Amino acid sequence: MERVLMKGNEALAEAAIRAGCKCFFAYPITPQTEVAAYLAKNMKKRNITFLQAESELAAVNMVLGASSAGVRTMTSSSSPGISLKSEGVSYLAGSDLPAVIVNVQRGGPGLGSIQPSQSDYWQATKALGHGDFQLIVFAPASVQETVDMTIRAFEEADRYRMPVMILTDGFIGQMMEPVTFSDETPKIEPKDWAACGHKGGRKHNIINSLFLQPDELEASVDARYEKYETIKKNIHDAEIYMCDDADLVITAFGTTARVAKSAVNQAREKGIKAGLFRPKTLWPFPVEELNAACKTAKKVLSVEMSKGQMVDDIRLALNCRIPVEFFGRNGGNIPTPAEILDEIVKISERGL
Repeated sequence: MERVLMKGNEALAEAAIRAGCKCFFAYPITPQTEVAAYLAKNMKKRNITFLQAESELAAVNMVLGASSAGVRTMTSSSSPGISLKSEGVSYLAGSDLPAVIVNVQRGGPGLGSIQPSQSDYWQATKALGHGDFQLIVFAPASVQETVDMTIRAFEEADRYRMPVMILTDGFIGQMMEPVTFSDETPKIEPKDWAACGHKGGRKHNIINSLFLQPDELEASVDARYEKYETIKKNIHDAEIYMCDDADLVITAFGTTARVAKSAVNQAREKGIKAGLFRPKTLWPFPVEELNAACKTAKKVLSVEMSKGQMVDDIRLALNCRIPVEFFGRNGGNIPTPAEILDEIVKISERGL
C-alpha cells in the first residue's frame, strides 16, 4: 500500500492509470485540466496513449474508437465541455461500450464560472445525451473516494458494457488530501465483443448503434433496460450519519455533504436531532438506504450547490411520505456550516 498527499484531479488520473486505463482523450478546461496534465506527464513512462483533441466532440469520439477496440479508456472535462460530449456519450451507450467520463463541475449555465458547483446533477442522472439510456454515476466526497470510485468505475463499465461517470467538482478536484493506493494489479478480462482484429480466428465483431428497423431498436433498448434493473439491485451506496433517531435528515452529496456533516454535529450540540444522508451513487439512487436513514424522520432538508436538482429524486425515493425542503447556494458559492445550521434551526423552530 502506498500513501501520498495529492490533489484531487491528479489522484483521479493516477487511479485511472492503476485501473488499467490505456487511452485518454480530452480538451483543456478549468477546473479539470490537471487530470490531462498529469496523464500527459506520465504517458511515456506508464505506457498510456494521451491525445489532446482539437475539441470536446473529437475527444469523446476518440474514446468511442478506443473502447470499440477493447481498450480501457477515459475522458474528462468540466460542465460546458461535458455538454459538448453529450452526443458521443449517447453513441457510447447505444453501442454498449464501456468508458469512464469525468465531470469536474463548475458553475453554469453557459460559461458560468470556474468555481465549484453541483448543477450538473440532472445532466448526469437524467439527460446526458439523446435517447433512452442511463449512466452509472459515482459522487465522491474526498480525494480518497475519488481514487476508489475511479478504479471501481472502470470495473463497472467493463462489467456492464456501459459508460460510467465520476461526478466531482472544482473543490474536490483542486484540494489536497492524503490518499492510499493499492498495490494490486487489476485483472482485465478479454473482451470477446471488441472490434480489434480477428485474424480469421473468430467471427467479425461489429460495433454499432444504428438500427433501421423499429422492432430491432426496440429490442436493443429493452435489453439495455433489463440490464439497468440488474444494476439497480447491485449498485447503490450511501453514507448514513447519526440518523438512528433523527427528526430531521439532511441530504447532500460530494463537497456539500462535508459541510453539512459539520452543521449536523453543531445541531446535535443544540439538542436538535439531525442526521446526514449522503448518496455515493447518484444513479442508481440509493433508495433503500434513504428510507432506512429516514425511518424516524419527520422532515428532510436537501442541501445542494444548485437550485435543488436532487429534490425530486429524494421525494420519489420516499414516495412523498415525508416533507422535503431545500436549501442551496449556486454560482460557485459553497454553503457554509453556519448557513446550513441556521436553516436547520429555522425548520426545528417551525416544528418537526
